[in-house]
Amino acid sequence: MITTDKTCVNLALNYCCDRLLIIRLELIVMKALVIGAGGVGRAIANIASRRSFIESMVIADRTLARAEEAVARVKDPRFSAAMVNAAELEDVRELIRKADPDVVINAVDPRFVMPIFLACEIENTNYVDMAMSLSRKHPHYPYTETGVKLGDEQFARDFNWDERKIFALIGMGVEPGMSDIFAKYASEHMFSRIDSCTILDGSNLRVEGYDFAPSFSIWTTIEECLNPPLVWEDGRGWYTTTPFSELEIFDFPEGIGPVECVNVEHEEVVLIPQKIDAKKVNFKYGLGAEFITILKTINMLGMDRKETVEVQGVSVSPRDLLTASLPDPATLGERMRGKTCAGALVKGLDKEGNPKAVYIYNVVDNAWSMKEFGDQAVVWQTAINPVIALELIHKGIWKPQGVNGPEWFESKPFLDLLEEYGTSWHIREEDASGIVK
Repeated sequence: MITTDKTCVNLALNYCCDRLLIIRLELIVMKALVIGAGGVGRAIANIASRRSFIESMVIADRTLARAEEAVARVKDPRFSAAMVNAAELEDVRELIRKADPDVVINAVDPRFVMPIFLACEIENTNYVDMAMSLSRKHPHYPYTETGVKLGDEQFARDFNWDERKIFALIGMGVEPGMSDIFAKYASEHMFSRIDSCTILDGSNLRVEGYDFAPSFSIWTTIEECLNPPLVWEDGRGWYTTTPFSELEIFDFPEGIGPVECVNVEHEEVVLIPQKIDAKKVNFKYGLGAEFITILKTINMLGMDRKETVEVQGVSVSPRDLLTASLPDPATLGERMRGKTCAGALVKGLDKEGNPKAVYIYNVVDNAWSMKEFGDQAVVWQTAINPVIALELIHKGIWKPQGVNGPEWFESKPFLDLLEEYGTSWHIREEDASGIVK
């Protein structure tokens, strides 16, 4: 009888502790601060305004008018605007203290990751981003060996975040982010052995009236495509190759069609091997032949350089100048036509030990995203993911602590919410010939 009483007491205590943990997690993400009011930041505000779990959201940008415009378009009293210089750690800290958010969402270029990340750590505030800290090439062997990898600076501080009992959910956009969730789903529910996991991104988007107008930040695109591509192989670990390696033509679904794809540097190759047992992981970007040629020309002319040069007494970065010269991707939605696709091509053995290959993907039609949200397809497809992640944390389904990636958590709850948010995911069977049992 005494044993039974003790058991009941222990069960009751465990239940209460679990409930307190859930309650604490449900309070974590009620107040959010979004840093960056560009295309993705604007879309996050738009998506979040349709969800009841957000108590308040501050949209901050270096240009106050841009933040105010992002707030005005949602017509929601829960949202407000602020000004911040994301490059200055102390400026970010001051805003965090003033806004007192439960979580900061980083929606700016990856060059600003570390000031925002460190400001959150110092201020004991949770953090979410969609691109990780930047890499640095190996000083002597840049096209065979890794130097500092994407996200290394953030993962190096995991102990600090865990000790403070706060979280940094990093790489929680579409790629990385949704793509990692697809890979995790394949591992959990479809495969007993994964021989290869290739993240494949492609589109047939075009912008009417422009000869060259990227649908996403050209600064970030240059960073991804002209750095040495990163690859993971079991037994070898991470290594690099020359840019645009392993060219292949992949037939993307839902009418997008065949696109030339090449290896590029991307966060999934850092994240996926940490939680998913795969023999090879790489990322291929469906750039197409014309875009590859343009990027090679940009590199040849030195316009990809981040270091400043003197021009008539003014210091300017060639890459910043190029970015400023091209149209803002957030403004191109009305002129954009076509669809964009993000997905994971997974090959190996199914749960019964038979050869299997699938492409798990999400497609967004620009006509649909413009009609339903007023945001172009690429930024909307990116912005939906951190909002879904926050809702899962709010509900206590995902319970991050320390520095985590998307594949640290169960995949199915995330995928279930995609439909509720207005989009969908699909599985296409692929050719499994050549896969050996």
